Amino acid sequence: MDALSYKTIFLNKNTVKKDWFIIDAKNQTLGRLCAKVAYMLRGKHKVGYTPHTDCGDNIVVINAAHIRLTGKKWSDKEYDFYSGYPGGLRWVKAKDLIKRRPTYLVEEGIRGMLPKTRLGKEMFRNLRVYADDQHKHSAQQPTEIQLNTIK
Repeated sequence: MDALSYKTIFLNKNTVKKDWFIIDAKNQTLGRLCAKVAYMLRGKHKVGYTPHTDCGDNIVVINAAHIRLTGKKWSDKEYDFYSGYPGGLRWVKAKDLIKRRPTYLVEEGIRGMLPKTRLGKEMFRNLRVYADDQHKHSAQQPTEIQLNTIK
């Protein structure tokens, strides 16, 4: 007798198909952009999502220097850095940080939305962020994707 098989298929490192996508961050809100990119880095947009496997895609974010922050976040939002020495805690406002390190805001926003484990670090390695529209991944033929199409 033939019976239907309802086996759950788990992806592993050998069966995952990783695609390349390019996302334009120009005039995108920082938090919404980071949430969508983290969603794709985890692989949650795929049918075969497996929580314990890096099944996300490779993402290239361009124009990171042209993101938007709403409200008074440019002047009020602070990022802190610690030198490792006593009294070595320093704060930098977002408007100053975007001038000095334009990709940092996007990278840290996405890193904060990924798991804080070895798997999260492995997923973060699939992200490339560039301050302007020039990138060096044209050989991978990345597909441009609009953020509003990601569900």
